[in-house]
Formats: sequence, C-alpha cells, structure tokens
Amino acid sequence: MAWLVLVISGLLETVWAIALDRSAGFSRLLPSAVFVLALVLSMGGLAYALRDIPVGTGYAVWVGIGALGTALVGMLALGESASLPRILCLLLVIAGVVGLKIFH
Repeated sequence: MAWLVLVISGLLETVWAIALDRSAGFSRLLPSAVFVLALVLSMGGLAYALRDIPVGTGYAVWVGIGALGTALVGMLALGESASLPRILCLLLVIAGVVGLKIFH
C-alpha cells in the first residue's frame, strides 16, 4: 500500500508543480487553490509512505515521479522542447525510479 500511495503522491507533485506555474505567482485563484490542495495531499501521501519505505528511497522516487510527470506535461501540453537528449535524460530518471523500487 505504501508504494501505491507514494506513486499517487508523486503524480500529485506533478499536479501542484503545473498548478504553481499556472497560478502566475499566486495571482490566479483556481490554480492557486489546486496548488495548495495537491501540495497538501502529495506531502501527506509522502509522509504516509515513509512510514514503510526508507526516506532516501521514498523521497527519490517521489521526486523522480514528480519531475518526470512535470517534464512530460511540459513537453506534451505546454510546448516545451522534446529533444532527444531531454527524452534520454527522462529515461534515466525512469531507470533510477525503477531501480530504487527493485533494490528496495
């Protein structure tokens, strides 16, 4: 259960990062509210998962999922560069997250 919560919390990190960008410095109400809610849920889920997963592994997986998700949203929906070197680096992040889970 801890791993499922950790993955969901990592996905919520993507939500709050995109909402933070869309909030325009907290000047837009709806994205700011989404940011706060997703941040609280993401951190709460991380805290829950860390009861059973070592902090180094849990935090690295959480950050990796959030970074990967945010980069993918940026490339697929926000017009950010989808260059080959960038995609290769994201594949390395995936390999790291999978490796941490396997060798946990």
